[in-house]
Amino acid sequence: MRWWSVANFVSNAGTWMQLTVQNLLVLQITGSAAATGLSMSVQAAPALLMSVLGGAAVDRWPRKLTAAVSQAALALIAFTTATLVALDRLDMTTLMVLAAVTGTVATVDNPACALLGNDLVPAEDVPSAIGVGALVFNAGRLAGAALAGVTVGFLGTAAAYFANGFSFLFVTAVIPFLRPAAGAVRQATGRAARRSKSDMSVREGLAFFARRPRLLALAGVTGISAVFGRNYGLTLAVLVTGPLAGGAGAFGTVSTVLAAGGIVGAVLGARLRRPSVRLVGALAAGGALLQIVAGLSPSLAVLLVLVLPMAVVESVSDTAGTAVLQTDPPAHLRGRVLGVWGSVGTVWSLGGPPALGLLMELAGARGALIVGGVIIAVSIATGHLLHRRGTRATSVALPAKDTVPQPALQTAA
Repeated sequence: MRWWSVANFVSNAGTWMQLTVQNLLVLQITGSAAATGLSMSVQAAPALLMSVLGGAAVDRWPRKLTAAVSQAALALIAFTTATLVALDRLDMTTLMVLAAVTGTVATVDNPACALLGNDLVPAEDVPSAIGVGALVFNAGRLAGAALAGVTVGFLGTAAAYFANGFSFLFVTAVIPFLRPAAGAVRQATGRAARRSKSDMSVREGLAFFARRPRLLALAGVTGISAVFGRNYGLTLAVLVTGPLAGGAGAFGTVSTVLAAGGIVGAVLGARLRRPSVRLVGALAAGGALLQIVAGLSPSLAVLLVLVLPMAVVESVSDTAGTAVLQTDPPAHLRGRVLGVWGSVGTVWSLGGPPALGLLMELAGARGALIVGGVIIAVSIATGHLLHRRGTRATSVALPAKDTVPQPALQTAA
């Protein structure tokens, strides 16, 4: 697990370095901010339709082999892009094609690597392993963004893509040496893995997700929070540079505090032993209340005080939700459930910013934070009350049903 965490840190740093450089590269080629957004959407779009297929592949194929092949494929794409940039042969069309291919490979790579990390630790330590993964992700993100500027400044744009390619190869080289710990949940092999096509189908994963109230509730809480509460890079940027009269430097400070809060939250999330949807909902509601107060901030100093707990709550909530998502389904279905989640999450990531932008146009930055926080808190409270009412109705109805003698019906059941 230590080797896997080091490999993931290297890979995440390389990925964020490339993503940062890719945005700069698109701006250099086109001079258009809209084209930059389009390249990001093209890379994310395959997950909308193909994540369920990628998850099915992860359930069907050996996990270590799947992760190694997908990492090697991502390395090849990075090296190809780097070579084209170095030779000055990269145009916008080619860049879009490479971004789409990267997004397609990621639909297999993301669930394969996530579940491979869980396979390395005892079952009771999976929530902690997910927290460690969140910590590694946030640290890699910070390192990658910092390294991007240094690399481009001293070695050029192509060097960042070459570095990312080597980071993928490092992960590929580590994977064959990984060994699961005693008590780890292992992927089904041998006769158990040779299921019929109907048992290993995408439909089975969709049906399990749709019939599982916990996962549907998690999707609802995460979705409403993603649309109205998680896009702090947008809402806080407008709040800081607008009503609070701060500049780019002030927003940079806010972004740094957000990143630090994310790391603190990941450390706290790694200590969770029994994460639940109820905990995710409570944290999301708490984050919504903090967001409302942040919208009322009279000064930048007050906002900075609020930003840290907002980021911590968001990070712990994300870690708890990921733990529920990866441990609730049976082992042979986890890849497909993650695939369904990838498709659902892509809808939020593509639709959330435009919806929030419209809300900001109508209500302003402060109004968007306040209204968004109210929507999240009220939605979660309503869902909790409906769940309690349904639970009470079921507990009252069951004894009455059991006291009625119906031998024929009982036999049939």
